[in-house]
Amino acid sequence: MITGGTSGLGKATALSLAKLPSSHIIILGRDRNRCEAAVSDIIQATGNKLVEYRLADLSSQASIRSFASKFRDELTPINILINNAGVMCQKRILTVDGYELTFAVNYLAPFLLTNLLIDSLKNNTPARIINVASDFHSDRIDFDNLNGEKSFSPFKAYKLSKLALIIFSFHLSKKLLNTEITVNCFHPGFLKTNISRGLSGVYKFGFKTASFLFGKNPEKAASDLVYLATSPELSNVTGKYFKGRVEAKPAAVAYDIQIGERLWDLSLKLTGLS
Repeated sequence: MITGGTSGLGKATALSLAKLPSSHIIILGRDRNRCEAAVSDIIQATGNKLVEYRLADLSSQASIRSFASKFRDELTPINILINNAGVMCQKRILTVDGYELTFAVNYLAPFLLTNLLIDSLKNNTPARIINVASDFHSDRIDFDNLNGEKSFSPFKAYKLSKLALIIFSFHLSKKLLNTEITVNCFHPGFLKTNISRGLSGVYKFGFKTASFLFGKNPEKAASDLVYLATSPELSNVTGKYFKGRVEAKPAAVAYDIQIGERLWDLSLKLTGLS
């Protein structure tokens, strides 16, 4: 299962995975038309008819819960979960749950979705969770400004959300030791994607210009992501941060156990999990 699989890195990854023997791909997206188009493109390109989609709005915790409940009832096997969807917003926008949109989609959504699907993954081990992070992440976490209530900028909000995702990944990997579920982070590099769709004005112009000049096509990053998701060499590797296929080091705070526990407890509260 891959979130944000209708375009960019997500779609390229879904297509690459669909080429593998006996693969069954589920794209999770919020727009039915875009999901149907992506599924049709992938089936046509690969001949794999076991490509489908499910609908969920990652900015709404009720939508995530509804999807997860229905999915669990289906008893559809899942052994790879790739949390890829991400946004960058020009302005401070609050979700229906009252959370800043960047933080909600880039961090709270994968936190909630992953926890709701843990039992499904445990039933189909060995399993892997890969969270698409970024080198463009903060080196500290301000617990008093997670929601952008004190100050907001699109880049700071994005960097904060990606740091939180890395901290969560490392903390979850410890909780899942001896379960045959691995959890790793992946930095795909600077890509030509539509991540800037939520920006406007000088921010959008600058980002799109940089993407055109320096961004790489998502197909190479997708190849690296598929490697992390399927390579036998990584079957027991967990709690790591990868740049492409190479292990790297994120900000030092990501390894702080107390910070990880604090963020975990707060995230449980913010998502209504026990």
